[in-house]
Amino acid sequence: MYSILDLQDKFNLLIANQVFKKKPHKLYDPIAYTMSHGGKRLRPLLTLLACDLFSGDVEKALYPALAIEVFHNFTLVHDDIMDKAPLRRGKETVYKKWDSNIAILSGDTMFALAYQYALNTDSNLVPKILSVFSQAAIEVCEGQQFDMDFETSPSVSIDEYLEMIRLKTAVLIAVSLQIGAIIGDASEEEIIEMYNFGNNLGMAFQLKDDLLDVYGEQEKFGKKTGGDIVANKKTYLFLKALELCDSDNRQILNDTYNNSAIDSEVKIQKVKQIFDKTGVKNAVESLMLSYYDAALHCIKNIQVDETRKTQLLELASSMFSRNY
Repeated sequence: MYSILDLQDKFNLLIANQVFKKKPHKLYDPIAYTMSHGGKRLRPLLTLLACDLFSGDVEKALYPALAIEVFHNFTLVHDDIMDKAPLRRGKETVYKKWDSNIAILSGDTMFALAYQYALNTDSNLVPKILSVFSQAAIEVCEGQQFDMDFETSPSVSIDEYLEMIRLKTAVLIAVSLQIGAIIGDASEEEIIEMYNFGNNLGMAFQLKDDLLDVYGEQEKFGKKTGGDIVANKKTYLFLKALELCDSDNRQILNDTYNNSAIDSEVKIQKVKQIFDKTGVKNAVESLMLSYYDAALHCIKNIQVDETRKTQLLELASSMFSRNY
């Protein structure tokens, strides 16, 4: 049984041994730049922990875990173009450091690299791994499109928003665990429980991300806070605030969100004031907890020695309670 630190070391060594810098430089330098930023590496860690949970061969899970991490970073490179985000993990985004065309092409290359890495495991497992990986890739793109659609949509329901974040964020966390369980030779029932564990954990994780975008510290969060408000993203905070506030504040909130001429900092402060009045922060935290509790229920159904769950539960707890 491995510790989180052991698995981090294994994965970081694998990353360090990859040669991302090749020619043409403008294609590969952004990939090397992106992969050198570190980040939390949560998804590959979940893959390795899930494999180890079932006493699987973690070595066989390393490259599929790398595939998931490269794919995740590809989505961030492209998302930053669409969101016009200047910072990612405290550094300039690829499209800001180079340009959008380079960011698009480098991201496309990362997508292809992810599939190459996914092939590097037990050949008998490749068809199943690629099947779930491909489905996740499609769903992540569906989620991103819904996210962009919602920016200009006059009306978005809370249920529609929750389905969007399930696709955009939770699915890849769920599949990270699912692939680890597949490589660990878990039963079909256990693989489903691991997917559901990740899905619920991913929902809690994204809701925390939404909360931190408004209330987090930029230095710890690694990207500009208030970005969702500036980009008119109809997050759970916005939608729940509309539900909770009175008619006057509802009109102010809608008008402020739809005002493209307003100064960004003024917009953020006006929206936060209404969020604070409605107590929407507590509502988000309550929903996060319900998803987290559902995730824990799934992991309880896994019939392995409880001590083998310790590391996975520790990482899940850190994802839920983080303040960065």
